[in-house]
Amino acid sequence: MDLKKYFGSKKGLGVLSTADEKGKVNAAVYSKPHVIDNKHVAFIMADRLTHANTNKNPYASYLFKEDGAAYKGQRLYLKKVSETEDQELIAATCKIEYAGRICEPRYLKKTFLVTFKVESVLPLLGKKTSR
Repeated sequence: MDLKKYFGSKKGLGVLSTADEKGKVNAAVYSKPHVIDNKHVAFIMADRLTHANTNKNPYASYLFKEDGAAYKGQRLYLKKVSETEDQELIAATCKIEYAGRICEPRYLKKTFLVTFKVESVLPLLGKKTSR
């Protein structure tokens, strides 16, 4: 699947799920990922529970439901590979996807650009039982 093409052409709702070292799960609404290539995506994260969990357990799942009545979308299974606090890089990455005030430095304080390897991609609904 061409992730850049897919996420560039679809609108919808995304949920990023993480877990701490004990397996306690958290789910949070997130925008579409910043697609680096077909094997890597990144998310801009505030210093909250989702980010804390990625420092304790590198695995995450991103569920994306496309807008519309049908249950179309994708599930990405992820493993954290890096993160940066480089504010210039975070702002530049933000501006690729979004315009306006949300990408101003005052809104990006205490944020991280967290990069994940895409381990597998599955449809939102499907009969596949393994990744």
